[in-house]
Amino acid sequence: MKMPRPATLLFAILMPLAGAAAQTSALKGLDTGAPIDVDASRIEIQDAANQAVFSGAVVIRQGKLTLNADSVKVLYSRDKAGNPEMQRLDARGNVKLVSPTERATGNTGIYDVASKIITLTGNVTLDRGGSNLVGQRLVLNLVSGQTSFDGRSGGTAAAPGTTPGRVSGRFSVPKRPPGK
Repeated sequence: MKMPRPATLLFAILMPLAGAAAQTSALKGLDTGAPIDVDASRIEIQDAANQAVFSGAVVIRQGKLTLNADSVKVLYSRDKAGNPEMQRLDARGNVKLVSPTERATGNTGIYDVASKIITLTGNVTLDRGGSNLVGQRLVLNLVSGQTSFDGRSGGTAAAPGTTPGRVSGRFSVPKRPPGK
């Protein structure tokens, strides 16, 4: 069996799932079919394990969505022809997710590329339009636009000033003229 060159393999790993049509997410118009670009200090391809590990101030962009982390493991499978197909991104350390209208942070993050679901866990914050939430687990469905947030810790200690097992938040109130 002929092994692909590392540059060819890397290119194939970083492309969205083969045959997937571009779909615009209901969550703020994010294009989940856009190519995924990665910038990092280092990459280690572990082809036998069907994964690649990026480290050193990793920046991942897909359309208007940006993910930053200390390290990101890309997990992929192989199609019948042996070509890699990206399945999942596992982000660790100082995870930050930014879209045009929101910013979320957490200790870890998982982007299930096939399902188009992003999950952040561990001391999670979500800032959206002047409102913010704090909890332990955030799930963003990029297709339906549904967001869920809960206080389940998953073994992670709650952030200082928060109640374990709870979600807390502050919501902005629109300014209205007096008397209305």
